[in-house]
Amino acid sequence: MSRTLLHVGFDVLAWSAAAFSFMWLTRRAGVRFPPSRSHDFSYLAALMFGAGVGAVVFGTANLWLSQQQGFARSIEGAVAGGILAVELYKRSTGITERTGARFALPFAVGVAVGRIGCLLAGLDDFTYGTPTALPWGTDFGDGVLRHPVQLYESAAMAAFALVYVLAALRGNVFVIENGFYLVVGFYGAQRFAWEFIKPYGPLIGPFTLFHLLSAAILAYAAWMIITAPRPRIADDTAVA
Repeated sequence: MSRTLLHVGFDVLAWSAAAFSFMWLTRRAGVRFPPSRSHDFSYLAALMFGAGVGAVVFGTANLWLSQQQGFARSIEGAVAGGILAVELYKRSTGITERTGARFALPFAVGVAVGRIGCLLAGLDDFTYGTPTALPWGTDFGDGVLRHPVQLYESAAMAAFALVYVLAALRGNVFVIENGFYLVVGFYGAQRFAWEFIKPYGPLIGPFTLFHLLSAAILAYAAWMIITAPRPRIADDTAVA
């Protein structure tokens, strides 16, 4: 199987794992989320459009800043684009409720699985790390041992998913209702750290485009968490 097909296969597996994790959390584990309009077609359309545009725009911009040719997609770009599109959609339609709670675990699981596909894609994926002498340095096909940054990110998001599930199963209302902001904040923080060991071209000083994007996502998450309303009292009116 070619590296490209392998990567595509893991993309499909990541989406499937994300969907399964949500169904397990709500139907088997019984975790319940506050009502929201995140099921609305127009909401999902805005989310998918923003994520798609963000993935290509930021992925390609980073490629060009790194003196590479072609076009690329970025998970972080998709996150930023999706958040911006949804917030603009909510503002234009007068939605004041927080709508991302149910996406927390699927996002963490999807990234954890999807990054393994990035690792297996080799040099063509341009998600590998800088050269290293550490014993777990990985040869992506050119004889140079590099940081397997994809595995670092996969492990970090898997760890978040585990902590999130344990908190949700204990009925931690704050974690359940603010899970999306917690997961994207954690994603932004760990992604900011990994950017220092990636071969991307700098944009401002030592910072790459994804450093700045990670900081922006982290700031957004921090603001949403700081301004979060007091947790609701658990009752039987919430729906999964």
